[in-house]
Amino acid sequence: MSACLMAGALSLALGSAGEFRMEWTHSVEKETWRETWAVEGGKLWLRRAAVKGSGAGMEPGPEGWFEDGYWIWEPKPLGVTELVLASSGETVSGWTICGTDCMTLGATADAPIVVRPCEEPAGDGE
Repeated sequence: MSACLMAGALSLALGSAGEFRMEWTHSVEKETWRETWAVEGGKLWLRRAAVKGSGAGMEPGPEGWFEDGYWIWEPKPLGVTELVLASSGETVSGWTICGTDCMTLGATADAPIVVRPCEEPAGDGE
């Protein structure tokens, strides 16, 4: 069964590993921030984070390493039922979320975007 992710009213298909990447530009430092998440057991699990450069609020995590211009680290397991993303329209970019395809959300001022796993159809617990 393939996993999917709901972002507001939109659905994004995920690959067989159930992972997605979220990327945005830091509002102060204007540098790229990336996170890799997995959908597992009805929760979102942060697997890896990466920041291009470093600066205010962009310190790499413990045991991070520098690779291809990014500080990369694997945070302690963090499972959440949803992510709430601000959508002020005042930042350099929106949120780019990639599963099997990509979509950009929150580039203009609007209500916060809630990201959560899709609900599994009844009887599809394989």
